[in-house]
Amino acid sequence: MSDDGDATGRGARPRAKAKAKAKPAAEPGAVAAPALADWRPKHVNLALQGGGSHGAFTWGVIERLMDEERIIVDGISGTSAGAMNAAVMAAGYAGGGRQGARDALASFWHRIAAAGKSGPIQRTPWDKAMGNFRLDTSPSYVFFDMLGRLYSPYQLNPMNQNPLKDVLEQSIDFEMLRRPGAVRLYVSATNVRSGKIKVFQNDEMCIEALLASACLPFMFQAVEYKGEHYYDGGYMGNPAIFPLIYGSATQDVIIVQINPLYREEVPTSAREILDRVNEISFNSTLMREMRAVYFVTRLIDTGKLDPNEYRRMHVHMIENEEKMRELHASSKLNADPEFLEYLRGLGRDATEHWLERNFDKLGEESTVDLLQTYL
Repeated sequence: MSDDGDATGRGARPRAKAKAKAKPAAEPGAVAAPALADWRPKHVNLALQGGGSHGAFTWGVIERLMDEERIIVDGISGTSAGAMNAAVMAAGYAGGGRQGARDALASFWHRIAAAGKSGPIQRTPWDKAMGNFRLDTSPSYVFFDMLGRLYSPYQLNPMNQNPLKDVLEQSIDFEMLRRPGAVRLYVSATNVRSGKIKVFQNDEMCIEALLASACLPFMFQAVEYKGEHYYDGGYMGNPAIFPLIYGSATQDVIIVQINPLYREEVPTSAREILDRVNEISFNSTLMREMRAVYFVTRLIDTGKLDPNEYRRMHVHMIENEEKMRELHASSKLNADPEFLEYLRGLGRDATEHWLERNFDKLGEESTVDLLQTYL
């Protein structure tokens, strides 16, 4: 048994913090005060966006949240890299509590970095020397980008090789995700034929589900699962919020935003325009769901909906838009260890600052202005 309690780490009472103020010595014969303060942990759900290697930012976020024993994660909705982070974290958590989750995520991203070293797309020596994480000046990136506009994955990769498959097989024990009390998972993919969203849950979680959620159609063949074919979940939910609303009693949702919502400059080059269109597309479904949450909240506040029948959601966001805006979309394919560690650090720092400002508001109110941010 870990110091988190049972094997899953759920519901365990955190250790006392060392920051407690010093108390005067007790008088002789006095009854000693309890060693731990009487408090309850905060329960949250996580909503994790996809974004290729940029998902290492989310690695840092989850790692810091696992350090925070006052917070218990009940459910996670994830897409693409967010889905992989979610499944890796949940399996590690089920097997080894908080430390198990931290170790599992570290191993996963180290495997991603190792696989990236043998990949065809690499930074140039000049970019490495200058600390530039973008790949748009890399001849190999430009070559494969142009090739992908002329030929489909069915032509370029007829054997349907996907390096992520081996990494996931080494990183996740899927049986752990089916254990009673495991963190609830909701992984989104897009049905190719119907265009509808498919949400995979714990009992159907598998390699195919995660590969489907991360299947960019210009890079990989559609992933088949039980006779249906799927593309990246970002087209229909990046991430999907509604499973957390209907499938969990937890009111607080923390969105880990890695795709910039706002850019000051108007793109002018063909590459910049395409990248911005992709950002807008992969944020659009989240923005629509946030509008619905805002609308329901207003109706509850004005007495037009019964709060006993409709639940108020507390929405929060952890992000670093300033730094993430600086990263070119090409860097989503950069699996260099230095870059992944940089993103991990950004995620940890962003979470630390968010906790300092907003922890006490969990369970009480939203810390995101939905009207200003999403409408």
